[in-house]
Amino acid sequence: MSRLLFLVAVVGLVYWLLKRFRNSATPVDKPVASEDMVSCAQCGVHQPKSESVAAAGKFFCCDEHRRQYESK
Repeated sequence: MSRLLFLVAVVGLVYWLLKRFRNSATPVDKPVASEDMVSCAQCGVHQPKSESVAAAGKFFCCDEHRRQYESK
């Protein structure tokens, strides 16, 4: 009876070690947070919203294009 308990304990330990090793060998990549892309109202270039210049509800790639669009 003690041999059976010992065998079950050894099998359980081996299973636990294999499961732990397998999980650490293949790390899961965290998804990168995506950012909204907007196009310039003047030239149409797409860029991240955080890098664009916003004015009058429109987005522009630079201040120069914002001024050109407003002077139309």
